Amino acid sequence: MPPDTPSDDTRSSPASVDNPTPNGRADGARNEEAAREAPSSPSTAVQPKLEITDLDFWYGDNHALQGISMDIQPNQVTALIGPSGCGKSTLLRCLNRMNELIQGTTLEGDVHVDGQDIYAPDTDPVMVRRRVGMVFQKPNPFPKTIYKNVAWGAEINGYTGDVDALVERSLRQAALWGEVKDRLHTSAYDLSGGQQQRLCIARTLAVQPDVVLMDEPASALDPIATSKVEETITELKKDYTIVIVTHNMQQASRISDETAFLYMGRLIEMNPTDQLFTRPEKDRTEAYVTGRFG
Repeated sequence: MPPDTPSDDTRSSPASVDNPTPNGRADGARNEEAAREAPSSPSTAVQPKLEITDLDFWYGDNHALQGISMDIQPNQVTALIGPSGCGKSTLLRCLNRMNELIQGTTLEGDVHVDGQDIYAPDTDPVMVRRRVGMVFQKPNPFPKTIYKNVAWGAEINGYTGDVDALVERSLRQAALWGEVKDRLHTSAYDLSGGQQQRLCIARTLAVQPDVVLMDEPASALDPIATSKVEETITELKKDYTIVIVTHNMQQASRISDETAFLYMGRLIEMNPTDQLFTRPEKDRTEAYVTGRFG
């Protein structure tokens, strides 16, 4: 059973090949430590967490994404909005190479995470998916206990640290610890839909990703559960970069720092959220956010 007080974050502990971090990267903790200790200056431009350049994507002959270029900033929530079929979820899955699991797809262009080309021939797609985690539209807990759901990813990556502390910290970050701490070894299926979704968030956080992708994470939830998930997302951006697909423009306006509007596979406009919703640069963006189409 995890202790009552959360342990120090394993990100600050030295990592080695013999003692890997929860995501399996031997150098993960050192990179995090170096980033925290690096001197900062107001005049120094912040490097984007993700850089997407001239991205095109096809499902067979269907040209789903056309010339997408955008920068996603660290420790922000970036929302992707647009009508159904515009390419939001396709773009999201390009950011951790999940579209490669679909036969007959083709990608051209570049996606960099912290300056690393994730589509380079020598880049391991499994490692990419550890660094760039995904939370799906519908909760999909494993048929295991709550504890095992959270611990599973770290354990299969060879994590040898304090698993109890890792589970507690991940559940706290997902704002679920207080609701489940006395039943960690019961089935995850006993949780409500909203709790299951937050458990899936905790499961993603347990492998300490750099980026968290969320594909309409609250679309299947009631308003109270949705509010809990939104509060969780707002807290998480202190430690993670988050990209969320949503059809709910009120949700985008509540939780995101920047919003990108996609239409028919193209990026129409990307700006700070308050600007995009109140002073959009493009007529098509204004028509969409005011409900004149979509």
